[in-house]
Amino acid sequence: MTAYDLGYHGDVAVGPGLVDLAVNVRQAPLPGWLAEPVRDSLTRLDAYPDGTAARAALAARHHRDPAEVLLTAGAAQAFTLLAQALRDARRPVVVHPQFTEPEAALLAAGHRVGRVLLPEPFLLDPAAVPEDADLVVLGNPTNPTSVAHPADTVASLARPGRVLVVDEAFADTIPGEPHSLASRRDLPGLVVIRSLTKTWALAGLRVGYLLAAPELVARLAAVQPLWPVSTPALAAAAACAAPHAVAAEEQIAHELAVRREHLLAALRGLPGVHVAGTPASSFVLIQVPDGAGVRERLREHGYAVRRADTFPGLGPDWLRVAVRDQQVSDAFTATLGDVLW
Repeated sequence: MTAYDLGYHGDVAVGPGLVDLAVNVRQAPLPGWLAEPVRDSLTRLDAYPDGTAARAALAARHHRDPAEVLLTAGAAQAFTLLAQALRDARRPVVVHPQFTEPEAALLAAGHRVGRVLLPEPFLLDPAAVPEDADLVVLGNPTNPTSVAHPADTVASLARPGRVLVVDEAFADTIPGEPHSLASRRDLPGLVVIRSLTKTWALAGLRVGYLLAAPELVARLAAVQPLWPVSTPALAAAAACAAPHAVAAEEQIAHELAVRREHLLAALRGLPGVHVAGTPASSFVLIQVPDGAGVRERLREHGYAVRRADTFPGLGPDWLRVAVRDQQVSDAFTATLGDVLW
């Protein structure tokens, strides 16, 4: 199996003076309704964190029971919990290209991991997943391809005796979340992992959660450290689950779609630039000649983009670019056109 640098993440590419197109976190100040409860929580740091209110809020947001919600120190922690709690998995499989942390966590826990590599346009083919796989992990929409798989296609992978893990860290970047399985309670073994990092710019707070059947949540909680989510992070989780926050999230997703289409139109107008698949999220994957050289020349001109050769199934000519406002996108694509000649 080909070796990849699974521990590499886009924040490594960012540096002083660079326009950050390497990290898929929305660049915006916290709205008052989010900043205020986080700030107020700092007066309660003498008490141990209590996730009751946050669990209830997230459960209501997804029409589930609080016993089906597990708060985590960032969505990435959920992958570590799964790898540790499901040590009895006989054939874990990760569908790539996708976020590398799930495979890294499984390998660190001693699992032998199988890979399903999706060819471009990176659409999920359920038939490619081995029937005897008892732990299947995939992203939707998928990082780094930005491809969204139809909900019914993903749901078809669920079956008794299998844990199906769907990383929905970017689900809220799509208006209406049409591909999300977060509210599905009828699929056996389903685990949906969600993040508050991307839309609400909370990467430094480390807050995420997962949704699953109560018995599976309890199994995962049993391997979680005590008080894993801080009081400020819990305050943020509860605030982001409120109806007004969900409505704001929807509006942001609509604005993002307009910005993404603007970026895509400019990219598709550049000779030598190939846009992968049908992007649906807050980033796009492109292929250019001499990708490594282009990335370095972009850096010299003040732009950090995410190398994609650390994702299984991709090579050095692939680059991931975050969607920003139209002014940034216009300046970036003009620079990209210059460095490509």
